[in-house]
Amino acid sequence: MLFYSIRHLTKFVYSKAVSESVMEVRMHPRSDSNQRCLTFSLSVSPRCRVFSYRDHLSNNVHHFDIPGQHGQLVVIAESLVEYQPLADIPSFLAPDAWGELDSMVAEGDYWEMLLPSEFATPTPALEKLAAGLGVRRRDDPMMLLREINNSLYDYFSYSPRTTRVDSPIDEALESRQGVCQDFAHIMITLVRQLGIPCRYVSGYLYHRKGDRDRSTSDATHAWVEALLPHLGWVGFDPTNALVAGDRHIRTALGRDYADVPPTKGIFLGRTASDLYVAVQVSASEEPPALDQDLPIPEDWSMLVEKAQAPPPPPAEPLLQLQQAQQQQ
Repeated sequence: MLFYSIRHLTKFVYSKAVSESVMEVRMHPRSDSNQRCLTFSLSVSPRCRVFSYRDHLSNNVHHFDIPGQHGQLVVIAESLVEYQPLADIPSFLAPDAWGELDSMVAEGDYWEMLLPSEFATPTPALEKLAAGLGVRRRDDPMMLLREINNSLYDYFSYSPRTTRVDSPIDEALESRQGVCQDFAHIMITLVRQLGIPCRYVSGYLYHRKGDRDRSTSDATHAWVEALLPHLGWVGFDPTNALVAGDRHIRTALGRDYADVPPTKGIFLGRTASDLYVAVQVSASEEPPALDQDLPIPEDWSMLVEKAQAPPPPPAEPLLQLQQAQQQQ
C-alpha cells in the first residue's frame, strides 16, 4: 500500500485589479477502484466561501465567487491519497476478445466515450496517422492498445508550451509535438474509432528517481482509460509509454479535457493575466498523521520560479470576461 501527499498551487496574477472572479476547480482526487482520498483541503486567497458538488461521472467539483477587487488569485489544493497496487495487466487477451468487447458495449451505456467530443474529433490528419500506424481492428484489443500507446510515444515529442489549452489535435499532428493533453486526445480519437470506449483522465503522476518519464513533475498529468472485457477500465499513458499503474493518481474523468480542466473560470475586468502552476507529489509506505497539515511555503516566489511559464497572450483583443484554464 502507498500513500501520496499532493500539493497543487495555482496562481493567477492580473496586470490590473479585477472586480470579480468565478471559478470551478477539479483537484480533489477520486475515491474509486484502487485509490481512496483520505483528506482534501482547498485554500483560496482572497478568502471566500467554497461550495462543492459531484458531477454525473462522480468527479468532485469545487466552485467559488470572489466579488471584491483583487490583483491576484491563489488556489492551494492539498490531498492525502491511499493507493492499493493494481493487479498486473496482461499483455494480450483471449482470441474472442473483440466479440466480448462488442457485447459489453451493446449491453452497456458507453455512448459518451465512443462518440467524437470537443477535443477528440477525427480529422484528415488523424486519419492519415491512423493509416500510417496501422490502427485497425486486428490481433486483440489489449495488444492493439499497447501498440498504439507505444507508437504515439515514438511518433510525438513531448514539448511544453508548443500547444495551447484549446489547441485542436491537428496542431500536435502537424508539428509532431505537444504535451500530455495532446497525446491523450489523439489516442482517445484513434481508440474510439475502433469501437472501444475511451475516456480522458486528469490527475497526477508520481515521479521516482530512475523513471524515464517525459512529463514534468511540477504539473498535472493526463492519460486515457479504455474499456476491456474482464478487466474494466485500463489506463494507458502515451506521453510516457506506460500502462497506468501505481504512480498514476486519478482526479477526474471525462470525454476529453473540456470536461475536466483543473481550473476553469472567468473574471470581470479589462486586464492581462498570467497563470503559474506548481505541483508537488510525495510518496510514503506509512500514512502521515491525518491531523498534520502539509507545510505551506511562505515565499511564493520560489514556487513561481519552478512553475510552468505563463501561456502566450491571446491574439485577439482582451475581453471583459476571459476564461482561465491550465494546460496539462
